[in-house]
Amino acid sequence: MQVAKETLFLLFSIPLYAILMGIEIILSNYQHKKYYSFRSTLENVVLTLLNACLDFVLRSLFYVGVLLWCFKHSFYQIHNPWIYWGSLFILEDLAFYLEHRVDHYCRVFWAVHVTHHSSEEFNLTTGFRSSVFQPVYRFIYFIPLTFVGFNPIDIIFMYAVTQTYGILVHTQYIKKMPTWFEAVFVSPSHHRVHHASNIIYLDKNMGMCLIIWDKIFGTFQEELDEEPVRYGLTKPIVFSNNPFRLIFHEWQAICKDLSKKTNVFTKLKYLFMPPGWSHDGSSQTANELRKNLYK
Repeated sequence: MQVAKETLFLLFSIPLYAILMGIEIILSNYQHKKYYSFRSTLENVVLTLLNACLDFVLRSLFYVGVLLWCFKHSFYQIHNPWIYWGSLFILEDLAFYLEHRVDHYCRVFWAVHVTHHSSEEFNLTTGFRSSVFQPVYRFIYFIPLTFVGFNPIDIIFMYAVTQTYGILVHTQYIKKMPTWFEAVFVSPSHHRVHHASNIIYLDKNMGMCLIIWDKIFGTFQEELDEEPVRYGLTKPIVFSNNPFRLIFHEWQAICKDLSKKTNVFTKLKYLFMPPGWSHDGSSQTANELRKNLYK
């Protein structure tokens, strides 16, 4: 029954994506907005296929089994279906926020996640520009949910639902949602900020569906009229048309930093401190860049 539910949702979401992306492509070309290029769109398709294949293999062979084992040892059960599904939505969105924040503040995980931010375009296909190796560790953030009584199949289903919403906010066609909506939910405006390379916007708005986590934990930034968004990374990828470079360029940069003549503690910092951290000031983190911007 649960598998059928997920399959039914996929059968609904795939045509929805296709229709909306088709409309956006036609409109952007008709209006000469140049939101899409063939190369970037192809990169997005290839990356999401690689992610999906790895996710399928790991889900089948490994992490569903881990989550099921944890679920069997849960210490709490929610019997009211309204409370069950409502709580699962809120807690899973919080789990995504925590994962996403770690992805941005710990360089090892940023090396995986950076691929999603590497495009200088922002359109619905950008939502499919997957962090290829994220399925290797994503399930860890779901483990606490199993211990409080959420079925792993329901967790995976809810992730598919919330991820669909997360893909649909990758658009430049919706400028602002109503004020009440933007106070609670992630909007396209919020997510444009998240994909920006402007210093003021770095590491902001990391929620999937709810923007309240960013407001609670201090990572919220409104899109400003006086600060138009520039998409992509602060340092463009050299040879970005090379798929290997696209996926592994940050790992190569980490290896270069680890080869520096420093002690073990400093080398560990190059792995686990935020992206941009350096022992000699040769590069800076997002927070350091912002401090210098406001001096």
